[in-house]
Amino acid sequence: MKKADVLEFYRRLAEANPHPETELESVNDYTLLVAVVLSAQATDAGVNKATRALFASVDTPEKMLELGLDGLKQHIRTIGLFNTKAKNVIALSQALVDEHGGRIPESREALERLPGVGRKTANVVMNVAFGAETFAVDTHIFRVGNRTGLAKGKTVLAVEKRLDAVTPAPFRVHAHHWLILHGRYVCKARRPECWRCIVADLCAFKPKTPPPPSRTKD
Repeated sequence: MKKADVLEFYRRLAEANPHPETELESVNDYTLLVAVVLSAQATDAGVNKATRALFASVDTPEKMLELGLDGLKQHIRTIGLFNTKAKNVIALSQALVDEHGGRIPESREALERLPGVGRKTANVVMNVAFGAETFAVDTHIFRVGNRTGLAKGKTVLAVEKRLDAVTPAPFRVHAHHWLILHGRYVCKARRPECWRCIVADLCAFKPKTPPPPSRTKD
């Protein structure tokens, strides 16, 4: 995608949604971290449903350790891989208490040293909690980057680095939210809704998906 088209691509997404936010619910930086860890291979809606009651009473690593492994499992048992995720949340909570005074570290390196925290999770926390210009590439962003031509790459890291290289300054903080939401609701995996896409003319995907018959004008 040409530089001018990249700028226009983001400009349109920003105009349509000036203040995008993560759809994961949290009450502070710690619960954000927990929610992101729990969201791996799960939907945001499913995580939110499981964590609303949890975060109402457990909003610090100290309180999570008091709740304990079995107590946490009871809250998140509807989430996929909840046994492993529960162990990671308890372990990362202990690490936060022991190594960071209960606070969430701001650096990627420190975040990735926490149990259950990979590069994508670290990027989300750095961006949402601290306003860092990071690009958390999930399946939606990987698809959108490659399909549109905005940031092609054979690996998640390659797409992340390409986004970092091509995304202009005014749009860097919110870029990954715009791309996730676009992939989730418009540029869908099985059938992209090209007929209602505001950046369709800038996109390399061909042939464009036509509207369903019920949406075709007479």
